[in-house]
Amino acid sequence: MPTKSWSIMRQWQCAYTRLLRALVLVVSVAATATPVTAQVGKGDVPVLSRAGMTLQVKQRAHKRKVTEARAQRRLAAERQVSRRQQKARPVAVQKGARMAAPSARQTDRSRVPAVAQPVKVQARPGSGVAASDRFAAAMRAPAVPAAEPAAGTGAAALAWPGDEATGVQGQRLDTLWPEPLALHSNAALVVDRDTNAVLLGKNEAAVLPIASLTKLMTGLVIADAGLPLEEVLTITDADVDRLKGSGSRLAVGTRLTRGEALHLALMASENRAAHALGRTYPGGLPAFVAAMNRKAAELGMTQTRFVEPTGLSSDNRSSPRDLARLAAAAAERPLLRQLSTSPEYELQAGKRVVHFRNSNRLVRESEWNILLQKTGYIREAGRCVVMQVRLAGRDLIMVLMDAANSTARWADAERLLRWLDRTLVTGEAATQPRVAL
Repeated sequence: MPTKSWSIMRQWQCAYTRLLRALVLVVSVAATATPVTAQVGKGDVPVLSRAGMTLQVKQRAHKRKVTEARAQRRLAAERQVSRRQQKARPVAVQKGARMAAPSARQTDRSRVPAVAQPVKVQARPGSGVAASDRFAAAMRAPAVPAAEPAAGTGAAALAWPGDEATGVQGQRLDTLWPEPLALHSNAALVVDRDTNAVLLGKNEAAVLPIASLTKLMTGLVIADAGLPLEEVLTITDADVDRLKGSGSRLAVGTRLTRGEALHLALMASENRAAHALGRTYPGGLPAFVAAMNRKAAELGMTQTRFVEPTGLSSDNRSSPRDLARLAAAAAERPLLRQLSTSPEYELQAGKRVVHFRNSNRLVRESEWNILLQKTGYIREAGRCVVMQVRLAGRDLIMVLMDAANSTARWADAERLLRWLDRTLVTGEAATQPRVAL
């Protein structure tokens, strides 16, 4: 009997528990569906349940995120428009602008002449023409035929009157510009390839280390040698940089064609590729270096000397004037123009693909019509670049040497290009007749 009573009691407890659970469920559902009112002050204010409050918080958070995303998109669009406007707007050179103070590394170099003070340029007495107008008119003078190629070179060398940095009728064109450009590079030269006129010069006769600008001569020798570009070369331990300890993504044992090695040397400034080109030249590396110096002599590069094909040695030296001659000769080879201005290249190295990109930021990110280029850097040479650019139908050769850092180098290049573009295309003297200088 006690056992039976205990069983009945357990049944009643279970039934009671189930009833309570059902009531709790019904009350919770009703509370979620309808607001509960609580008396606050004089009126009844609806108070949301916990579920309703959670939903409201989520809605507000979503709305805030959408608003923030719209604001960010609007800000990005405004910045893009601002960058386009700044890019389209000519850079005005402020009057009295001075060059940035040289770094400690630069001031220690006794080989670089001091920066010349700005020259006060006045109009020629009786000419009635302002200096800036004479400058623009001279730059718009009809192109004259380039000098005849030197015997056996196959390339037209730059012919400057008296081998001096002079322009039309012996007048330096950069002195006709009333406001000098403030350049960070210690040496610079801009030459109009059509007229052989020097548009700007700064320490253009200084002989300095040229770093990887050497590879432009390396490419010129390979292009003129007529070696098969399809021949497969192998990167060996002899191609590893023991002088500076620089790295490379061309591992020892990598196989590539001579054309690919030339491409990577000119575009991505690959040291192992350039060294392999010289090592596999008929006669080996000594014969290749001799061919480089022989080619320099043929082009009239009297201030130039090469000791190896990569530019890692600071004994590879030249001047902006000689490098302009080298660029003019290299630009006559379509292969060198194409390979040096290629934005990127993917090399199939065994089972992996190695991606290379151009070392020249202006080739990758700007809209300038660059026909030929080569960059260079070692500590002794600073940041260097040589380019041939087409502006207003004219081919201009630009050489910048010994900038303190990469930012200064590209800032100088952009400043020069905009200055030249403004003068050649949109200058105020565009409609002025040509005047005698």
